[in-house]
Amino acid sequence: QVQLVESGGGLVQAGGSLRLSCAASGRTFSSRVMGWFRQAPGKERDFVATIDWSGGRTYYADSVKGRFTISRDNAKNTVYLQMISLKPEDTAVYYCAASPGSLIDTRARAYDYWGQGTQVTVSS
Repeated sequence: QVQLVESGGGLVQAGGSLRLSCAASGRTFSSRVMGWFRQAPGKERDFVATIDWSGGRTYYADSVKGRFTISRDNAKNTVYLQMISLKPEDTAVYYCAASPGSLIDTRARAYDYWGQGTQVTVSS
């Protein structure tokens, strides 16, 4: 069983930065692929970024590449999403997710545990 709790969302002006955190409970965190997804009002949940168990491999959606950085601290059971140069189109609820797989994955169905989400709003 893995429980995920996101934090760090908020309101920021375009061009600003935010750092999201996802604190995980459970002994299997360090062996799991972790991902960030987001869902804007009226839209489907979209992949944002993923990281393997070691932090050595990451992958990003084209829309955030170069602006967002995913990282993890297995000693703290926490995964992060550093977001810079934020745009109004980044406005969404951001979800942290954990996958039982060993390979990074962009598909939401590959993840079996999800957090409750944290709202990110970017004003123009």
